[in-house]
Amino acid sequence: MADLSNTFVGIRSPNPFWLASAPPTDKEYNVRRAFEAGWGGVVWKTLGLDPHVVNVNGPRYGVLHGPDRRVLGLNNIELITDRPLQVNLDEITAVKRDYPDRAVVVSLMVPCEEAAWKEILPLVEATGADGIELNCGCPHGMSERGMGSAVGQAPDLIEQITRWCKQTTRMPVIVKLTPNITDIRGPARAAVKGGADAVSLINTVSSITSVNLDTFSPEPSIDGKGSHGGYCGPAVKPIALNMVAEIARDPECRGIPISGIGGVTTWRDAAEFIALGCGNVQVCTAAMTYGFRVVGEMATGLERWMSEAGHPSTSAFQGRAVPNVTDWQHLNLNYVTKARIDQEACIKCGRCYAACEDTSHQAIAMKPGRVFEVKDDECVACNLCVDVCPVENCITMERLAPGTVDPRTGKVVEDGYANWTTHPNNPARVAAE
Repeated sequence: MADLSNTFVGIRSPNPFWLASAPPTDKEYNVRRAFEAGWGGVVWKTLGLDPHVVNVNGPRYGVLHGPDRRVLGLNNIELITDRPLQVNLDEITAVKRDYPDRAVVVSLMVPCEEAAWKEILPLVEATGADGIELNCGCPHGMSERGMGSAVGQAPDLIEQITRWCKQTTRMPVIVKLTPNITDIRGPARAAVKGGADAVSLINTVSSITSVNLDTFSPEPSIDGKGSHGGYCGPAVKPIALNMVAEIARDPECRGIPISGIGGVTTWRDAAEFIALGCGNVQVCTAAMTYGFRVVGEMATGLERWMSEAGHPSTSAFQGRAVPNVTDWQHLNLNYVTKARIDQEACIKCGRCYAACEDTSHQAIAMKPGRVFEVKDDECVACNLCVDVCPVENCITMERLAPGTVDPRTGKVVEDGYANWTTHPNNPARVAAE
């Protein structure tokens, strides 16, 4: 069987699944239960210098449900820990003592003052924690106090804080990045310049999930008022994957270890993050939705897939997808496909026909008996029919062989980049024009 044991910036854990800094890692009781369930590590919920934080005593979460009530995303308005610093430090010490083989990283957030960072770091180091994660991503509450994403949106502050921490502690420094920014590479580059050992991303997305149409208050509602919060869960996974890929292929960030966060719910999600360059993954919403034992399904599934695919460890496929991420202008326009419908698998629901006829290229014909066929002379291979079909693999995309004629354009399909010098996507040709 494949080996799931993991080493991330020198921190060892029995598997690559860590609980992210969030409500599930708020206290010793939770973390012990998590480790007994099989989690490889935790990032302890964000600590401050006894900031006297007061969280709302009412609903803290908004939710976006799918049609089957499956949780697609959570909106969280909870702040950093409201428990005394010393209580947290004592509990971290006890947990690390009793679970020496598990990763314990501590999330930190204090004002942008060198003295504040140099005060809290020795206290955390004394617990025996394996590392720290700088919370530069909280999009609400703490951001409005000049911390969190307010720092994450200012590369110069990220670089400065990271440098302060690296000068003060022996522990690996992981910088957690906010997605609430135009270009994620700027903050990542700043973390690298400051000497960060790794970056983690994404933190939550600033959001309002819904509005109560009886009270006209955003949810969650506190005494008739609502606030923007941090959005997480399966719905943010595409955003997270894109931002991870941006950092993984950026020349100025290349080689920086990445901890992937954002909608990891299954083993496949984890494998995708690792394939895009992540050394491990952090999980929150899945644990809050299904409980700590969901990690067993993730670990078992990942181990089985790795064994079947011939990957002895996660490092064997880490980053394998990065070279295949490119910019649009480098895509091969000589690659031509057409949709194909398996009539044996078709249930005659007509979704493909409706979607293509109304919103795409009118490339599917409905024949007597509700038989749906693709019109090759109209099909642009947009893939919409595949995406809306409720039957897996009923509709597939088939590549036209080089040398054949595309019925839609009447042109001979060329092989690969044979005519790259005249290819409309060739950057040199575009620049010349």
